[in-house]
Amino acid sequence: MSAQELETIARAMVARGKGILAIDESLPTIKKRFDSIAVESTEDNRRAYRDLLITNPGGNEYISGMILFDETIRQSTAEGMPFPQTLIRQGIMPGIKVDTGAKDLAGHPDEKITEGLDGLRERLAEYKKLGARFAKWRAVITIGDGIPSTACIEANAHALARYAALCQEAGLVPIVEPEVLMDADNTIERCYVVTEITLKTVFNVLFHQGVTTEHTILKTNMVISGKKCKTQAGVHEVADQTVRCLLNTVPAALPGIVFLSGGQSAEIATVHLNAMNMKYKNLPWPLSFSYGRALQDPCLKAWAGKKENITAAQRALLHREKCNSLACLGQYSADMEKAA
Repeated sequence: MSAQELETIARAMVARGKGILAIDESLPTIKKRFDSIAVESTEDNRRAYRDLLITNPGGNEYISGMILFDETIRQSTAEGMPFPQTLIRQGIMPGIKVDTGAKDLAGHPDEKITEGLDGLRERLAEYKKLGARFAKWRAVITIGDGIPSTACIEANAHALARYAALCQEAGLVPIVEPEVLMDADNTIERCYVVTEITLKTVFNVLFHQGVTTEHTILKTNMVISGKKCKTQAGVHEVADQTVRCLLNTVPAALPGIVFLSGGQSAEIATVHLNAMNMKYKNLPWPLSFSYGRALQDPCLKAWAGKKENITAAQRALLHREKCNSLACLGQYSADMEKAA
């Protein structure tokens, strides 16, 4: 694939008013989601659920791409059409999660390193044949007493860079996802410092590993208070701190930035994204979304594993997709939730 084609795909992923739906939950994670609605996590149930997500009527108005799991990219709709081809027919680009998960980092208690580089070149070639246009790799950075360490940040940045270089070699656009977790009791100021160091390190290593910025998408956390922090930063502070951090760390040549929801509720993830785009109109890159739970949760609950609920579930998903599409433009209003 030519450099021009990679750049075209990257820019289409963050097209105006569009974002990415993450449906790449690992088997343990999707089991937790299904447990919450008392549905058994069988292959048939997972296929049925992702079928309704992928075939949602009207979703292509708001969604540019979907991140699939290894199992999902090999599955088909109830009518027998492979999921990647189903997405492409709708004008939605199929993507694929390619890391094999975060494991304990040797010598560094409570810190993680993401694995999956072994055999990645061959796997990427296979995913490309199956229809993937882009890929995703998530690194996990934990805030805690004395952590994250420089070793953890650098090790994860190096893995992200090697993954990204292999993606571009294979003709896939890499989504680079360094996630600073929001699970601790840290202040928003502490989140800012850790996110800034992490992003500076990641882009430095991407450069040294020869990764082309124009063919890369950043997926990152918002700068936000930890869940257990007694003082929760307000919406406008989250917007200001996040944008300031990105301006200080992200190259202007990057085609776009998509946020992960990181455990935020569906509505607050939309509100934060909207606040940034409403206040900051002339940023070097578009700010969009690549949410999993923040798009899926209302849909999952509406579905509850029952065929007769598919229409209601798809309606709930479409509502959240539309809300976040408008948030990309700074045009979302809380009144939309009342009308839903």
